[in-house]
Amino acid sequence: MGRWSHVESGSDGKLRKGRVSDAVIRRLPRYFRHLTDLELAGVVRISSSALGQSMGLTASQIRQDLSCFGEFGQQGYGYNVENLRREIADILGMRQGHTAVLLGAGNLGRALMENFHFERSGFTLQAAFDVCPEVVGVKMAGLTVRHANTLEEYLQEHPCDVGVLTVPRSAAQCSADRLIASGVKGIWNFTNIELQHGAGGVRVENVHFADSLLTLSYLISEGV
Repeated sequence: MGRWSHVESGSDGKLRKGRVSDAVIRRLPRYFRHLTDLELAGVVRISSSALGQSMGLTASQIRQDLSCFGEFGQQGYGYNVENLRREIADILGMRQGHTAVLLGAGNLGRALMENFHFERSGFTLQAAFDVCPEVVGVKMAGLTVRHANTLEEYLQEHPCDVGVLTVPRSAAQCSADRLIASGVKGIWNFTNIELQHGAGGVRVENVHFADSLLTLSYLISEGV
């Protein structure tokens, strides 16, 4: 079941948000990306109709999504692009200084370290770990890869919010268990297996590259 929300005013007059549906949460990064593009293009304000049309959503859907978190637009004016982008960044927690460590500095892990801009999503990648002698001690994206045997010691001294998992499938669950036991709050899982993660309320976001390609395969095969 999804997570549903309502917004109420507290005694101090500020809006309080409850639980929000998964569908709304997963649209928020789309809003943020689109508003970033609009701001870079010099757009100052936009109506819900124009925003919806450019994103393939209805104006009603946009107003409904945003209403889960408060009131942002003005009738007859629409949304201030810069302000709405900033508000959504706050909702997404992008200003909270999240930290991450990466397990598995092989081809995929190295590609993420060197090409994905963690800081643009509000994260600082603090350390990377591997077991391969050819990789341990190598500097990647400004970080020297540490041996995976030192993971628990490192996280005890430098607690992190998220573990990025790019290890082989055979090591995925064991690595996830170590991260959870070391106190991470979430796992960004690229191992292509479903992790068992019931303990401690740790959130897992699975990234399955093949899913997107297979979806595309269906769409072009069926002519959708």
